Amino acid sequence: MSLLETTFPNAYHPKLNILQTEIAIKFVKDTFEQKLSERLHLTRVSAPLFVRKNSGINDDLNGTERPVSFDIPEIKEEAEIVHSLAKWKRLALKRYHFGPNTGLYTDMNAIRRDEKLDNLHSIYVDQWDWEKILTPEMRNEETLRHTVRRVMRAIKETEEALQEENPEIEPFISETVTFLTAEELLQRYPTLSPREREDAAAKEFKTVFLMGIGAPLSDGRPHDGRAPDYDDWSLNGDILIWYPLLNRAVELSSMGIRVNPESLKRQLAAADCEDRLNLPYHQMLLNGELPVTIGGGIGQSRLCMVMLQKAHIGEVQSSLWDFGMVEACAQRGITLL
Repeated sequence: MSLLETTFPNAYHPKLNILQTEIAIKFVKDTFEQKLSERLHLTRVSAPLFVRKNSGINDDLNGTERPVSFDIPEIKEEAEIVHSLAKWKRLALKRYHFGPNTGLYTDMNAIRRDEKLDNLHSIYVDQWDWEKILTPEMRNEETLRHTVRRVMRAIKETEEALQEENPEIEPFISETVTFLTAEELLQRYPTLSPREREDAAAKEFKTVFLMGIGAPLSDGRPHDGRAPDYDDWSLNGDILIWYPLLNRAVELSSMGIRVNPESLKRQLAAADCEDRLNLPYHQMLLNGELPVTIGGGIGQSRLCMVMLQKAHIGEVQSSLWDFGMVEACAQRGITLL
């Protein structure tokens, strides 16, 4: 992790000490779980830390990240630590016999060894992964927008409850969502990089849902990478908020309506990954054996970080950082757990 890639706010003073922070982390997590499950009609389930390597279930993220893998002599197979549970959740909804407009959420813990480390990123990932079943008629942008607003309501309710418990923490998150496509963002800020476009939009609108991530834009490049075999690139997006402490946009959630057989084949062809069509998960999807779903992930440490108004994700989770970064943070009042 380079010091040049890390932001150190001027005269930073945490609003909570370490013990208060640990208590507040649990409060945020407990409260948000309850609010999210109520707003989206979700039931908590248990989830795997690892999956079979050749099952096709693991999330390939941008396609370049290397999963942590290991062999299991007892069953003579190799397993991978999950990157996320995007595909596993869809299988679970089928196995557990969920019905339309109901779904599941779970605590997802992962190791992303190739993550670029900075204020917001760690090799340890903890998030709420959630998924719910839609009827075929609900597979549209209106459903996506409605769900985004329900997630933001849960976030805002949690922030308000936190402020009641800790009056020194002033709410700042805007619940009002501005919906923009990645192409609209490119046209609006044509001279900026994708990251700079997100910052500009979040600063202007406070809370943005950026739609259409994964497919190439009019400049020939996607706004950001997205695996071709879980989100439908035309029905997905990221929730971004403006975070004044770091003077930048912060992504709180990546979510979307999942691929159907047509969009799966189209996106795998575009990504030159058609060999995946032979994997067990993909065969089930092509054969119509999986439900129509919407789902996403919401970073637990990321949400705690912004709600507790911390400068570094290491203030709300225990991970590994190089010693130079630990020392530099300590000199600026940032205590990494």
